[in-house]
Amino acid sequence: MNICGPRIKQSREGLKMAQAELAAAMKVDFEITIDRSDISEIERGVRGLKDYELDAIAKILDVSPIWLLRGEA
Repeated sequence: MNICGPRIKQSREGLKMAQAELAAAMKVDFEITIDRSDISEIERGVRGLKDYELDAIAKILDVSPIWLLRGEA
């Protein structure tokens, strides 16, 4: 359902951030309600994500949304 899950996981783990921490940051920083199991499903490519979710994740992980989508800078 998505092509960016592995890069989200790679970036999150590079920051030593737990899935629950990413979900909490989305709620606090962007008022996006998502839970740890949603993050897991996104990372496994099981769940799709909305454009605003992708943008928020990119900002939290300090990476480009284009990199998350395509692996390009």
